[in-house]
Amino acid sequence: LISWMLDLHTSEHDYTEFYLPYLVSRETATISGQLPKFDDTMYHDKEDDLWLVPTAEMPITSLHKHEILSVSELPLNYVAHTPSFRREKAAAGRDTRGIKRVHQFEKVEMYLFTEPEKSNDGLNKLLADAEDVCTRLELPYRVLRLCAGGLGAGSTKSFDIEMWAAGCREWLEVSSCSNCLDFQARRGNIRYRSGAKMRPEFVHTLNGSGLALPRVIIAILENNQQADGSVLIPKVLRPYTGFDYIG
Repeated sequence: LISWMLDLHTSEHDYTEFYLPYLVSRETATISGQLPKFDDTMYHDKEDDLWLVPTAEMPITSLHKHEILSVSELPLNYVAHTPSFRREKAAAGRDTRGIKRVHQFEKVEMYLFTEPEKSNDGLNKLLADAEDVCTRLELPYRVLRLCAGGLGAGSTKSFDIEMWAAGCREWLEVSSCSNCLDFQARRGNIRYRSGAKMRPEFVHTLNGSGLALPRVIIAILENNQQADGSVLIPKVLRPYTGFDYIG
């Protein structure tokens, strides 16, 4: 799944892939907006003051901190795969068992740096690219626009994508696509210059999962299980797996 999604985003969706560190500094965590609000949900090495990434969004944001980009470079479309480490503090119960909610999971993250007037188009691109993954996997999904109360601290507009899990009969979130406007850019001093004699302006940043596992695996297992107990592999994944079903 990870290899296929990275290939799809780099070869057809026009993203450049990055390999990122899994441990980041306090400054990097603050620039992305994870600190100080979410310090109790992240894993922290106190001795070196390093933080395990809860999402690739965190290190990607700092790739251009304190830089002034040229308008000719924008938009910058980046994609990366990292494990995501999160201190899940849910109450005990069925939602904390198995692979539905875990402390470490794999995720492919899409990220855009854009001109302010083009950030709405960027959000539409993120959403379309994430939906394309769902469509090609031939799995049922739905898109939700989040209300103001459901937005993250740095987001101005967000869409969630949820896949249907037939076994537990629930919609499971596999992607969240958000437009952060200049919230992260101001923290990281990430700017662009629209012309040779123009004053630098802050870029807009956007992020979206493309997609997050293991809930995609849950959807594949539960929607593609056959009467004899075997599970059909989605057609787009068969060149990667080398087999058509799990017996």
